[in-house]
This record gives sequence, C-alpha cells and structure tokens, in this order.
Amino acid sequence: MPTRVYDVIESMFNRKRTMVSAENALPGRDVSFSDVPDRHEVLGTPLQDPFPDGLETAYFGLGCFWGAEKMFWQLPGVYSTAVGYQGGFTPNPTYEEVCSGQTGHSEVVKVVFDPRKVSYLDLVKKFFEDHDPTQGMRQGNDLGTQYRSAIYVTSETQREQAEAARMAYQHALTAAGFGDITTEIVPAGPFWYAEDYHQQYLHKVPNGYCPHHGTGIGCPVGLGVAPGADHAGA
Repeated sequence: MPTRVYDVIESMFNRKRTMVSAENALPGRDVSFSDVPDRHEVLGTPLQDPFPDGLETAYFGLGCFWGAEKMFWQLPGVYSTAVGYQGGFTPNPTYEEVCSGQTGHSEVVKVVFDPRKVSYLDLVKKFFEDHDPTQGMRQGNDLGTQYRSAIYVTSETQREQAEAARMAYQHALTAAGFGDITTEIVPAGPFWYAEDYHQQYLHKVPNGYCPHHGTGIGCPVGLGVAPGADHAGA
C-alpha cells in the first residue's frame, strides 16, 4: 500500500478513536428523527416509560449494540431492552452521525430489570464477561469512540457496585495477563433511542453481525453476592 494512502487511512482510524469535544461535536436536532416502537419484538413489553413500579434501569456500552442487546434480553428478570446512544454531546443523533465519531456517544443497551429476580451486580457481571473491557476505543475490528466500554449509572448505589466490580475484575484480568480496564463509569445522561431497525436487530435478522469479544475470564461478582460483603439475592 502506498505510504500516503496508508497515512490517510491511519489518520482516519485515529480520528475515530479520539473523543470529540463538546465544542466540535455535531449539533444534532431538537426532535427525534425516528419513532420508537411501542413494543419489544421478543419480550412484548414497552421500550419507553412508564414502566411498572419496582423496576430499575441500567445502561451498558460494550461494543456493537446488536449482540449486546440480545445478550441482555435473554436474561431472566429483564423486563425490556432497547438500543441507543449515550455519553456524548449531540442531541437526537443518527446512527451515521454516531459512527462518524463526531457526537461523542457510545452504542448503549438500556436494560429495564426486576431487582427481585436479577440483581444489578448480575447485570454488571454479564457486561464485563461478554466483552473485552481493556481495548479502549474499540471491540475487535470495530474501531471508534462509539465502541468504548462504558457503564452509565443512575444512582450512587449503582456507581459503587460498578466500581467495585471493575476493581474485582481488574484483579482477575491482571492475573490472566490482560491490561488495564478502560471502562468508564459515569452518571447516565440523556439516552437517545436508535433507529427502529436497530431495535432487537438480531431477532429481526437472526444471522446478522454478532461478534463476541469476551476475554474468557470470569468476573468474581454478581449472582447475588456483592464484592466484599454478604448480600442476599432474590
């Protein structure tokens, strides 16, 4: 490959892996560009509020959201899931805008769950085990800021549990020869629903793109047991 062409390609990849600033992010729009489906294609439950009393919400970014959403909707105790964009600056972004790296958003799964049936730590455990949280702005061949590892928390309790799980998993990964976890754990900002065709994509397209980048190393939390403390799971 000619050096100039290689340099252009390398520059493009580096730009996609560099977080855009709020000042340079795309402006977006005031209203959504797409209607959100009324019901989950698999679970038959709503994708948007209001949800039944007693349910909680979690947000996870772990690479391509198609496979990640399917992973979560299959878990007992999960009431609903949806995919969208979070953690950036551009309101109501399109998929193409997010993929440009100029919105700051990551691809995220919104998980609505019943904590009496599945704990938040169980979800965090699944999150860590089903991708490689040490890869920075990528998962496998998927390159870009939208593929970064992220947990967007909705409460102080979620933050404490997510950070404790990250610490416990770091010990396990380090012992296995992996590098540092790059997962960001920050308060959840606006969640912008992705286009209709992305919702429950792998149910609509069973043979669709579904990479798995798990490390094969178990995360030593969850299953009703909080790190360093006794916790009775339901």
